[in-house]
Parts: sequence; structure tokens; C-alpha cells
Amino acid sequence: MKKNLKMVIILSFLLFIYTSICAISYAQNVSTDIANSVFRLHVLANSDSKEDQALKYKVRDALLDYMNSICKDCSSKQEAIKLASENKETFEQIALTTIANEGYSYSVKVNIGNFEFPTKNYGDISLPAGFYDALRVEIGEAKGQNWWCVMFPPLCFVDISSGVVPEESKELLENSLEEEEFSLVSKQENNEVQFKFKLLEFFNQAGLITAKK
Repeated sequence: MKKNLKMVIILSFLLFIYTSICAISYAQNVSTDIANSVFRLHVLANSDSKEDQALKYKVRDALLDYMNSICKDCSSKQEAIKLASENKETFEQIALTTIANEGYSYSVKVNIGNFEFPTKNYGDISLPAGFYDALRVEIGEAKGQNWWCVMFPPLCFVDISSGVVPEESKELLENSLEEEEFSLVSKQENNEVQFKFKLLEFFNQAGLITAKK
């Protein structure tokens, strides 16, 4: 009897280990695929003061207007990153000009790299926490609250205030993801899908997976 119980415990433990490895592998692959399909914008305010936060949104709007003008016809993330890289100095100048026009003299740092992001909602699209390629703009000391958006596919260009995601943007995202991956980020009312999204969040927050390059 004791021998059988011991065997059951061992088999249960091995099954738990196997299931955990499969779950982590699944979450890693899905997280990486999603991260590889989007290019994000990350703006950091100088501080959390009301004035600095308002300035952050002014800078954001100016940058998005420019990004939309040069990337509105982009069909891939790589194309969007290439255009952003080629116009990096212009982004910095736009931010500096906006800041000066508002009566401030903060410095600006613009970098394109792979950065960590929390889970974020864009209308009816949700991106799980993880590491994503992004254009990062630091205003002054960059110690204030962050603002995130998605430059490609353009999930925030049409109506920044309402968070309405244009259908064309959804199609670009859908075309670059597997069917199940798109269902995970598009907030489908399905218990299995919602559970898998929570699984992604859990493993990312626990540091068990990362899409960092």
C-alpha cells in the first residue's frame, strides 16, 4: 500500500513538472510572438506634478502626429522601426520644440530599444506584460508616470482620447499573429482564452518568461 502511495506521489509530481514546463513553454512562445509583432511608444514625464504630466501628453500628441504622417502606410513592424530610426533626431527635435513652446527647458532623450512593459489595454486590444521593441522618450529627469502606446500596428492614432482601435490596425495585428494569439489579445469573451491570458500575465510577472532580446 505504501509502495503504491509513493508511486502515485512520484507520478503526480512528475505530471506537475511536465505540465508546468509545457505551460511555461507555451507562454514563452506566445509572449515572444506578440512582442515581435508590435512596436511601441514609451513617454516618461519629468515628474508626477500636474504640469509635467500635462506636458507629457502634449509631447505625446506631437510625436504621434509625426509618426502617423511617416508610418501611416507601413505594412510591417520592421518598416516602422526603420522609419523611426531614420527620423530619431526629428522625434527629439519635435519633443524639444513642444516643450519649449509650453515654456519649459527640459532636455529630451530618445532611444529605440527593447524595454519592459506592464499589461496594457488599447480599446478592445490587450497586450500582456513583457519586453517589447519601442521608441522611448525621456523628458527631463524622466521620474514621472509613464505613458504607453503602440506605434505599429497603429492602435492609438485615430482617436487617442477614446481608445478606439481602427479595424485596419486590428487586421495588421491579426495578420502577424496566429489565430489563438490574436484571440488572446483581442479580449474575446471566452473562459479558456481569458485563462490563457492570465497565464501569460502570471508567468511574465513572476519573471519566468521574457521576450527580451
